Amino acid sequence: MRILIHGSELAAATAAAALASVGHRVTWLPHAETPWTALQEAGWLKREPRLLAQLEESREAGSLQLVGDLAGCPLAEQEVVWLAVSPGQRGDLAGLLGELADRHPGGLVLVNNSTFPVGETERLETQLEARGRAVALPDLLEEGRAWDTFTRPSRWLLGCDDASAETRVRELLRAFNRRSEVVQSMPRRAAELTKLAINGMLATRISYMNEMAGLADSLGVDVEHVRQGMGADSRIGYEYLYPGCGFGGPNFSRDLMRLADVQSASGRRSALLEQVLDINEQKKETLFRKLWAHFHGRLEGRTVAIWGAAFKPGTARIDQAPVLRLLRALWAQGVSVRLHDPAATPALRAEVGEHPLLALFDGDPLEATEGACALMLVTEWKSYWNPDWERLAGQLSARLLLDGRNIYDPAWVAARGLHYRGIGRRADPAG
Repeated sequence: MRILIHGSELAAATAAAALASVGHRVTWLPHAETPWTALQEAGWLKREPRLLAQLEESREAGSLQLVGDLAGCPLAEQEVVWLAVSPGQRGDLAGLLGELADRHPGGLVLVNNSTFPVGETERLETQLEARGRAVALPDLLEEGRAWDTFTRPSRWLLGCDDASAETRVRELLRAFNRRSEVVQSMPRRAAELTKLAINGMLATRISYMNEMAGLADSLGVDVEHVRQGMGADSRIGYEYLYPGCGFGGPNFSRDLMRLADVQSASGRRSALLEQVLDINEQKKETLFRKLWAHFHGRLEGRTVAIWGAAFKPGTARIDQAPVLRLLRALWAQGVSVRLHDPAATPALRAEVGEHPLLALFDGDPLEATEGACALMLVTEWKSYWNPDWERLAGQLSARLLLDGRNIYDPAWVAARGLHYRGIGRRADPAG
C-alpha cells in the first residue's frame, strides 16, 4: 500500500518505521519545524529501541522515502495519508489538505493519528472535499517502547464511519494484528473521546493513591501495605496504583487538559477532573514540603541533590515534569541544586538556562550528591535503584533521602544510617 506520513512526532517516526518494515511503500514528510536532519540528532529518537535503525534500514531497502516539502510528494499516488502532528501544528495542515483536494483523484483514506480535539477527524474529512474519508486512530504509543507498542499492540482504537475505509485500515495494520483481534472499531468521536477517557482514568487512579499516601502519612501507616491490599482486590488491580511526586509528560498531561476542555465546551463542569489535576500539581511540591518539614523551614543556603529530571525513565523529555515545579520552589528559598539525569539535562538546560543555583550532571549519579545535605529521587531511572549506600550516606551531610517514587525499602535505607522519607512511607536510623 502507498502511504504518506506527515509529522515529526514519535507517532510519525514509529509509523514510518513499522509500516515500511512490512512492505508498504512509505513516503514520510516530517513537519517543517523539525526536518529529518534535526530528527536524526533528536535524543528521544536515538533512545527509542530499534526505531532509528529500522528507519535507516527501510530507507536503504527503498520502502521508505523521505521528502522535505509538498513539492516532492507524489500526492496523487497515495492510498493512505497518515497524520501524526502535535496539537499546536493543527493549523498547519491546510496546505496539505488543500493540495490533496486539488491533486488526488479520489478514494483516499486519511488516518488521524494526532491528539486533536474531539470532532477534529470529521472536520479534516470536510477539507478533503470528497476526495476521501477520514478515520480516527488515536495515538496509544508508550514512549520508551514505541516500536513494541506499535508492532505488538494490545489494542487499536479505530474511529470509523465508513466500511470501505475500515477495510483499508485493517489491511494497512494486518501485519500487526495476527496474534489476536486488537482493532476495536467504533464511531470517530467515540474513539477520540475514549483515548482521553483512558488517560483520565489512569490519572484519577494515580491521584487517588496519592491522596491515600497523604492520609497514610498523617496516620503513621506505611502506604505500601495499603497499596498491596488494594491491588490484590481483583476489581482494582495494581496498575497505576503507585503513589509518587506527580506525573508529567507531553501526552498524558496534554490529554487531561484536552479532556477538561471537552467537558467545558460541552457545558459540563468536571469537579472530579479538576481535583485530579489539582492534586497532581500539589504533589509536584511534596518533596519540597518534606524537606521544609525536616529542616523546620530553615532552607536558605543549603544544597540538595536531585536524581532525575525526565518525566519518566527512558525519555529525555521534561514536559510538565515534576522537577520543574520542584526547582522553582527550592530556588525561591535560596537552595542550591545539584541535579543528575542520564538523558534529560540538555532539555532542562534549554528550559531554565544557566541558573546560578543549578549544577547539572549526567555521569556518575553520586557525583551530584557531593556537598549536598539531602537527596531527592524524582525519576526512577534503573541506575538509581542500587547506589553505593556507604558512599551516599557519607556524602549527605544531613543523611536525608527523599524518595519521590517509593523505589527504596525504608528499613534498608534506615539501616544504612539515613533518614528515609517517601510518599506515605518513612523510617529513621535506630538510636
